[in-house]
Amino acid sequence: MGNSDAAAVLTTSDLDGAMRAVRTLLDVADTADGEVDFEAVVRSPDVLGRVGQVLPGLVWWSMAGKADGSSEAGDDPADCLPIRVFDWCRPLESAEPFIAALGPDPAAVRWDLAGWPEAPEAGLERVSQKYAYLTLSVNSRDLYQDDLSPDHTVHVHVRNAVHDTARIRWLADRVGGRFTGRVESAPL
Repeated sequence: MGNSDAAAVLTTSDLDGAMRAVRTLLDVADTADGEVDFEAVVRSPDVLGRVGQVLPGLVWWSMAGKADGSSEAGDDPADCLPIRVFDWCRPLESAEPFIAALGPDPAAVRWDLAGWPEAPEAGLERVSQKYAYLTLSVNSRDLYQDDLSPDHTVHVHVRNAVHDTARIRWLADRVGGRFTGRVESAPL
């Protein structure tokens, strides 16, 4: 187990614009056998209902902790709001319906990719799946929903942001973004 560096390459208040950037990066990436993972804070019954329809069988626990309610204990999530939701290894096509279900609630959607491509014109070799991820933070600027915001941030993952700055900038250029130096460590 290791970490990747998640570099912010685009922050926008336009969720549709953030999704266009994600789609562009997915078109660049090798998505063979790709999966998507979800982490969210659900605060309202309406959002809970919509998210539950998109992703049945959610793993969740109360924001106060598992002792105060969890899917593991068989509790009703509606009685424990706000809750933290986790779901892993879903098909790529489940990402956009999940994002649409969120409303104002914060989340991180992470696409696990097969690789970032080579870019000979930029001196970049292909990067394998281990360090090829893409995360969209919705209604939050960070990966963990701690920095709530009306903005949405696209993060590209690399092995080491200092070493892989050229790749970060190359990917940012694909979406009209730029690397500002904002990086978070992300457990793999």
